[in-house]
Amino acid sequence: MNFKSFREYLSWLYYQYLLITGIYVLEPWEKSIFSSILFSAIGMVIYTSYVFVPIHVRLALEFFSGIFGGQSESTMALIN
Repeated sequence: MNFKSFREYLSWLYYQYLLITGIYVLEPWEKSIFSSILFSAIGMVIYTSYVFVPIHVRLALEFFSGIFGGQSESTMALIN
């Protein structure tokens, strides 16, 4: 893919973004405010998912392993 077709593809993606969100009817300063708020919210969701999802997955696995017959480490230490 050469540079011109890549640039055209990016401009097509930007045009699709404008059409899907409906911000093509806004003024330029309104577009920039809307886009910055949208991308800030998306960035916060991605960061929060990166930080907190692994913790919750680990806790859920520990919870369900306790329910379905897995013994916790403290129980195994008491038996030995």
